Amino acid sequence: MKTADLIDNHANDLALVHLPFRRFGTRTNFAAQVQTVKCFEDNTEVRAQLETPGEGRVLVVDGGASTRIAILGDILAGLAIKNGWTGLILNAAIRDSIEIDQMDTLVFALGTSPVKSAKEGWGKVGQKIGFGGVTFEPNDWVYGDADGVLLSKEQLV
Repeated sequence: MKTADLIDNHANDLALVHLPFRRFGTRTNFAAQVQTVKCFEDNTEVRAQLETPGEGRVLVVDGGASTRIAILGDILAGLAIKNGWTGLILNAAIRDSIEIDQMDTLVFALGTSPVKSAKEGWGKVGQKIGFGGVTFEPNDWVYGDADGVLLSKEQLV
């Protein structure tokens, strides 16, 4: 499954998540259903979701495009792997990037920051979120690889 081939064959069913993502992790691609979190510089709800069974899903997080504060580090990335999350798409930054880049996951993020997030419990789970010119909803499908991230309302492969 390559995103370039998907867009060639399903252009009307896919939308490009148009952001300058950086990729981290050893996985080369994913095709998975979405779970959403909306938060800003606070990863409490991100952690709460990653503590639940991922069932092969991708956690999509609208972190308000903040690159000042990291909302994912190596501990949470390890938790995601342990609980069966295929990867993450973050409209935000990560930290511990060298460690995450060596883990069996695929994370798309805007960049890195050494600053850890707040733990105040701010955030919402399972709602529509929008960034990169698209709107994500729980149970949508995302496809990601070295060429980018695509969104579909239904499973294509």
